[in-house]
Amino acid sequence: MAVSFAILLFFVLYGADGSLIVGGRDAAPHSRPYMASLQVRGRHVCGGLLVKEDFVLTAAHCELPVPFTVVLGADSLTANETAKQTLNSVRFIPHPDYDGHQNDIMLLKLNRQAQLTEEVQLISLQRNRLTSASQCITAGWGDIGDNNTIANRLQEVNVTILQQRTCRRRWRGVPITRTMVCGTGARAFQGFCSGDSGGPLVCNGAAAGVVSFSGRRCGDPVTPDVYTRISSFREWITNILNNN
Repeated sequence: MAVSFAILLFFVLYGADGSLIVGGRDAAPHSRPYMASLQVRGRHVCGGLLVKEDFVLTAAHCELPVPFTVVLGADSLTANETAKQTLNSVRFIPHPDYDGHQNDIMLLKLNRQAQLTEEVQLISLQRNRLTSASQCITAGWGDIGDNNTIANRLQEVNVTILQQRTCRRRWRGVPITRTMVCGTGARAFQGFCSGDSGGPLVCNGAAAGVVSFSGRRCGDPVTPDVYTRISSFREWITNILNNN
């Protein structure tokens, strides 16, 4: 599978992108009905979240030079689940100021509207900035062992939000801006991993962040997980949803 130079450069500079959850647990079946699996030729490559019937929010570094298949309503990506809906992406809309690191957020326009069911639902976007020590959850079908072990079912893990100055201090030399939010698991080596990119940070039932990048070891508190802060881009998101 061809990978764009921007994604390759991102991996080299910043280590593991979001893919699989490490140190997490099986999510209750269909308890995260907004989750999307972005696939190329049947292979999961990134996560996403359904924010409108025909739009999925994900990370800009997930953009590939081929269309995505978008799978909604899944618990297991391999099981034949009747709740699954498969759609195609027809347009990538990355943030215009995405530079391979900053503003790592993108909308995918789908070829048709998803049918909202018990297993397929929209998620609302958080309006206010997160405060440090907030308790949130991230989820995905990424690597569960930081060793290319793929999850059989959707995984989730609890996340505690860090103060910005703490995150900047740990990420020496990497510009952590106000459009980013950092979090860690309750213990070492809990967090997102390869394949979780583009998935959601959910706080109080609303989407507060998009999985962006982490360190060379998944879930390592020395280099906390970094998410794109959705509240910083709410106006951009809303304008696209309303005008397309």
